[in-house]
Amino acid sequence: MEVNRNITNNNFKIIGDRTINSRLLKNKFSQLTDFDLRFDEGKEIDFLDRVGNRLRKNREEVMDIIKELNIS
Repeated sequence: MEVNRNITNNNFKIIGDRTINSRLLKNKFSQLTDFDLRFDEGKEIDFLDRVGNRLRKNREEVMDIIKELNIS
């Protein structure tokens, strides 16, 4: 899951195998559910918000977490 982001989050994109990426996130954060990790093309902000709400983090923090996991 490669992250492409800008300051406004309007162009945030997740690229890569979503199954593997979701598994890595779920392994690191066991409180994430399959629903939280559901990703629909074009709904990147919804994904960030769901994960952020579950982890009690904002969008920027979630994007940083994804980037730190070096998911690609």
